[in-house]
Amino acid sequence: MAHYAYLDENNIVIDVIVGKDETELINGLDTETYYGAVRTSYNNKIRKRYAGIGMTYREDLDAFVTQKCHEEAILNETTIEWECNNDSHEL
Repeated sequence: MAHYAYLDENNIVIDVIVGKDETELINGLDTETYYGAVRTSYNNKIRKRYAGIGMTYREDLDAFVTQKCHEEAILNETTIEWECNNDSHEL
């Protein structure tokens, strides 16, 4: 069993389904091609994390990225986590 994320035209996850294992061919096609979706891993073994609705799939990083927590946050492209500069939030 494998999981697949459907993306909209902006690479935003709009649905996640359970499908056939990625080692199987369906009508001679690999599973991502057959489903027209990007594989995601429930245990975070591929693409950094399990896809959730509203996340963005970044092809350049081959990762699902959560929504930015606030405008000043910067994406660490190694950990695929948003990082905040605490100085920008001082009162």
